[in-house]
Amino acid sequence: MNSNTVHLIATDPPFNKGRDFHATPDSVAKGASFQDRWSWDRDVHESWVDKITDDFPKVMNVINGSRESYGDDMGAFLCFMGVRILEMHRVLRNDGSMYLHCDDTASHYLKELMDSIFGRDNFKNEIVWRRTSNTHNDGKRYGRITDRILFYTKGKKYTWNKPYAQYSDEYLSKMYRYNDSNGRYRGVLLTAEGLSGGGYTYEFYGHTRVWKFPKTTMAKLELEGMIIPPKKKGGLPQKKHYLDMNKGVPLQDNWVDVERVSGKERTDYPTQKPLELYERLIKASSNEGDVILDPFCGCATTCVAAEKLQRKWIGIDIWDKAHKIVMERLKKEGFLAGPKDKRQDLIVTKGKITYAKKPLKRTDGGSEAVPFMETKLKQFDDRESDPHSNKEKKCMLVEQCGPCCQGCGIELHERYLELDHKEPRSAGGSNLLRNRILLCGPCNKLKRDLYTLVWLRQQNTKLGYMINEKALSSLKN
Repeated sequence: MNSNTVHLIATDPPFNKGRDFHATPDSVAKGASFQDRWSWDRDVHESWVDKITDDFPKVMNVINGSRESYGDDMGAFLCFMGVRILEMHRVLRNDGSMYLHCDDTASHYLKELMDSIFGRDNFKNEIVWRRTSNTHNDGKRYGRITDRILFYTKGKKYTWNKPYAQYSDEYLSKMYRYNDSNGRYRGVLLTAEGLSGGGYTYEFYGHTRVWKFPKTTMAKLELEGMIIPPKKKGGLPQKKHYLDMNKGVPLQDNWVDVERVSGKERTDYPTQKPLELYERLIKASSNEGDVILDPFCGCATTCVAAEKLQRKWIGIDIWDKAHKIVMERLKKEGFLAGPKDKRQDLIVTKGKITYAKKPLKRTDGGSEAVPFMETKLKQFDDRESDPHSNKEKKCMLVEQCGPCCQGCGIELHERYLELDHKEPRSAGGSNLLRNRILLCGPCNKLKRDLYTLVWLRQQNTKLGYMINEKALSSLKN
């Protein structure tokens, strides 16, 4: 996927539960299953470790720390998630947001991982969702009936449509006790004592007070039937405030009003989440026409919720029947035409669905930057789809060029040679063998300094900074 293209990511990945999940054999999701067990030796690819170690050392620190404190299974799970969250961060727009669904099995470890990728300042909330109202017998501990949803943004500017929850029946019966032909209402005071900005002093209903509105406005409200006369002698009049004038209660980070999946919505897909839950996330952090991504889409809850809310959407899953269940759910929701309809395979609201079994090619360039240091390297046979590990790359470079620094040419034992990128990854350089180089410590430092020098000159030209040329010359020397 191209970089900086997605407005919102809402996804429900594995939780590291240490068990296998299977759909009910006679359900719509028949055949769906996944393993949520993790082993460092079996599940971690060396290329993942190389990529994270080389380009994102802070992320690797989190993974190694988790291996030490929890065990190899948590380290393997975080390595699996780490390479994927890094890609999610890449495709997310600068004004985009991400919701990562998890539970208390790994939520604290995932938050640290997200902090290292998105930045701690871009953490907004840890939403606690009560996934069931039923009691849960967990033996000698409190019942575990909640999930976590980690909410991050990519930057300071992001889409936010403030969400509201409905008032409880108890609150409505207590506060909105009256009804008339216009609906349910309650009374609010009209006096302005103590309010900032002052008010208007005059007599109204036998009381000389400071009122919120001028006398002409009060007369208009009374004419419209918006004034509630005092019931007791000496009482104050009030203004009618109808229930539909309020949006509801501003939503907090503890969600107990979204019920678990039930009824016709159920597909019996393992770990299925309710549409209402993901509709709420999508409404809050995107607008109509925005692109929503779910890289672990499963039974397509995010996709269906996005379609209902008139967003564009992308779902990715390793289950070979994921596409079929997406179509069936969209049809059930009334978005997909039936088999006898001339509009077969058309989505009524948004046009056609594109389905691909092979990854699509990026169209945003990806050309390599100009190298900062020329080397005397021979041509290598790079494996684009299956890159060499760092260990393999170092052995091949030593075999072809000898155990020497390719910057200054000094021969050294290979243990003192550092494998680095000719063109830094931050400047667009690839991780392939042809972009790798063996350097001694001083040459590697020089390369970094030269890159810093070029970057400073670019900023000086681009932003008009008056950088001291003597300082640049000193750095170069």
